[in-house]
Amino acid sequence: MSTEVEHLVVDRFEGGVAVLVGDDETTMEVDRSLLPRGARAGAVLRVRRDGQGELLWSEAAVDEEATAARLTEAEEILEELRRRDPGGDVVL
Repeated sequence: MSTEVEHLVVDRFEGGVAVLVGDDETTMEVDRSLLPRGARAGAVLRVRRDGQGELLWSEAAVDEEATAARLTEAEEILEELRRRDPGGDVVL
């Protein structure tokens, strides 16, 4: 049994398909129904791989701690960009 764990971020939903981005910036599309309850855009998913390298969606979970940490990091980057904007016209 493998203990390799992937961390994937839910980038967006396109109908019944979820677009996920890995830490290596690769993207994949999976059926939205495979995601764990509570998965939303921006959520970090923790998914284990089996011995053949297949993702075990039945064991996938939202990693609340990693999601919060990445959100905090993004907010800090945005705040730094706002501080460096001389005209104050950065609006997101």
